[in-house]
Amino acid sequence: MTPAQTCPPAFLALAHAMADAAADVIRPYFRQRLAIDAKADASPVTIADRDAEAAMRQMIEAHFPDHGIRGEEFGSCRTDADWIWVLDPIDGTKSFVSGSLAFGTQIALLHQGEPVLGLINQPITGERWLGTGAVATLNDVPIRTSGKTALDEAILYTSALEQFDPSRHDRFSPLAAKVCFTRFSHDCYAAGLLALGGIDLLVESNVFDYDILPQMPIIQAAGGIVTDWNGRPLANVPRYDTVLMAANEKIHRAALEALRRA
Repeated sequence: MTPAQTCPPAFLALAHAMADAAADVIRPYFRQRLAIDAKADASPVTIADRDAEAAMRQMIEAHFPDHGIRGEEFGSCRTDADWIWVLDPIDGTKSFVSGSLAFGTQIALLHQGEPVLGLINQPITGERWLGTGAVATLNDVPIRTSGKTALDEAILYTSALEQFDPSRHDRFSPLAAKVCFTRFSHDCYAAGLLALGGIDLLVESNVFDYDILPQMPIIQAAGGIVTDWNGRPLANVPRYDTVLMAANEKIHRAALEALRRA
């Protein structure tokens, strides 16, 4: 998948308004003692997740009722629409409930299956990453990915190593052994750091469309590469077995070679 070049201004305005509304819902719950429920896949969910997504969905229905929606908490509707919003109200719920800032609200807009907009908003710090067409910004300031090309200089992040099955652990380990260092559990915040140039590689496994689609336009517009672990473009599907995000083509090729050696 590659990001389209334009996003209608009214849709961009709605994305910002939804991020603001979700932040208003989430902030009062941060670092409070919340009830944590387990979803069918054993991942945690809170009232903040549900209420934030509900607020965003209500805004879509009010402004563009013919648009489709795919959300983490309340599923999909109108999936045959030309325009589909992909919503992840709190990406990094485990971070959120433990008081860490490594979480955010994610929003993507697809046009005929192709992402035209990606947004990551950190409700507490006010950091907002946006990718539309060929432009990526952090709080309206243009950003670019890192220019590092050598694995031994690279910083590698992954959100949840426990989501890797044994065969993917075997593929990941040679890459992790070659980089400068590896960090874990930053969820969508890691994608923001990749687009900003703070890290160089982001490797994921067993993740959903709402985890990844909002990140793709940001990283690609900032100069990065997004594929699976075999170098293939990601399709518009509900779930991804593997995802490799890299700061540039050279370090992407080096990472693919390390992942293939297993």
